[in-house]
Amino acid sequence: MSVTDVNPFNHDITAEKAPLLNVNFNGEWIKVPKGTNVVELTRNQGSFLPHYCYHSKLSVSGNCRMCLFEMGMPKAGPDRKPILGDDGLPEAINWLPRPMIGCATQVSEGMGIRTDSPMAQECRKGVMEFLLINHPLDCPICDQAGECKLQEFSSDYGTSESRFVEEKVKKPKNVDLGERIVLDDERCILCTRCIRFAKEVMDDDVLGIVNRGSYNSISAHEDKRFDNPYSLNTVDLCPVGALTSKDFRFKMRVWFLKETKSLCTSCARGCNLTIGSRQEQVYRMTPRTNEEVNSHWICDFGRLNFHFLNDEKRLVQPEARVGDSMFPTSWREINHQIADRLQTFEGSQIAILASAGMTNEELFVMKKWADEMGVKHIDIVPRKGEADNFLGVADKNANSTGARMMGISQDGKQHGKMAAGIKEGKIKVLICWREDAIAMGLRADDLDLLELLVASSLLPNETTAKADFVLPVAGFAEKRGSMINLEGRIQRLNRATNSPGQARDDWEAIQGIRQAATGGNGIHMIEDVFKQMSAEYQPLTGLSLSKIGDLGVQLDVPKSFLNKDKYSIVPE
Repeated sequence: MSVTDVNPFNHDITAEKAPLLNVNFNGEWIKVPKGTNVVELTRNQGSFLPHYCYHSKLSVSGNCRMCLFEMGMPKAGPDRKPILGDDGLPEAINWLPRPMIGCATQVSEGMGIRTDSPMAQECRKGVMEFLLINHPLDCPICDQAGECKLQEFSSDYGTSESRFVEEKVKKPKNVDLGERIVLDDERCILCTRCIRFAKEVMDDDVLGIVNRGSYNSISAHEDKRFDNPYSLNTVDLCPVGALTSKDFRFKMRVWFLKETKSLCTSCARGCNLTIGSRQEQVYRMTPRTNEEVNSHWICDFGRLNFHFLNDEKRLVQPEARVGDSMFPTSWREINHQIADRLQTFEGSQIAILASAGMTNEELFVMKKWADEMGVKHIDIVPRKGEADNFLGVADKNANSTGARMMGISQDGKQHGKMAAGIKEGKIKVLICWREDAIAMGLRADDLDLLELLVASSLLPNETTAKADFVLPVAGFAEKRGSMINLEGRIQRLNRATNSPGQARDDWEAIQGIRQAATGGNGIHMIEDVFKQMSAEYQPLTGLSLSKIGDLGVQLDVPKSFLNKDKYSIVPE
């Protein structure tokens, strides 16, 4: 099965066009699209049918048996046709003597469904008892504790004690499946979600079940490792603690984590994710479902690309150069020093190297600042990487679309002119915002030719080492704002942790210098920035940060801003 077969990107529109069927759901007649299975029907009705193996983006395996329900069909007359009442609905239903599984049962006309009948409840208790027979009682040390469906369902649908007195079957523990995954086979309930994800979604048929009976266990192919770029999605899929992430394993109990809805900034896809943090430290990031962007998935690189936020080398204090040494200073003092120095240069003598990893709000304030100074040379650093056949795109800048819309990005075309201008002495000032000037084609020695070098960054680099002023700024998990992905969808970043030390949001740092230069300040909150921005850029008209919502808004963005053919390989 290919990626398109499981439809990882978009909604299944077939249900919207399907004819409606009459179904008796827990005693009430409702209309349900043809093709809907009972698990999805129950979910759509605001109820829940417990399940382990079923997942809406994977094929149906029907092997956990947890979603058992009682099914009936319309009572038929002598002509073998349903006996209908005046309302056109069946007068009576014949209930089958055995249960059915909800994931593999699609609705039919006149079907009767009971999800909480005595038979269904008794069957679920039996299934739970079988699942727990060989399961280890190690919940206190299990990494899945707090998120384990076996814990939840045993409490909701199981019994308080076990009748099993024999010795449990022992299976392999701490199995190294791949670079990022650890398997504890004793905890596995053989739902096969991981196997189906690897085979159907990633076309990486490396996982399977070996041995027989009670000794069934998950294993990787003896000549392969489970190292595909999306392998950690199986940790999210695993309903128990069988598959765990080496990066998060034993680091933090999940009930201590504060969860914040935000975005991945590792490429222009803009996958939705949830940031798990505690005491100003990010511990993990997990995918957040958005059918218009990333469905249920996220790549391993994007998921793990946050450790730099906790780096002990983070810049936390504004610094100014005095002679050959850098000294810490206050934001107020450094803003005035930079503003005073900049006023001695003409706009043609100033170049700005910005970042397409900045938010729309930060880019907007940056563009205002550049216009006020009369800057003619401004550009971003394009980041091209390898695209894959799934979510990953070649553009590794998170907000290239926003940078183009703000008129800051020339896709690196200004780099040659800026480098030549510095070497010829025509450009005397370089402002590097969240970028290293070496990426522009300069050498470290070339920076000595400048009369003024201002650098903002999260971590030290070759530019900050040469800079006259260094400004510490916030990381993606430490600020609010918006970005526009490669499809033209505006989405929202949310603050999960505070910035370390005196590091500031980029727009606040830029605005501080502007205020020091002009003496005025009409912007006090990021909502004010967005309000001004939406008034100037037509695609944002009528929007605000709050109106973007958790899943974003599709914008009517000119195709020249998107440049999708250049950056994306996902079929139109």
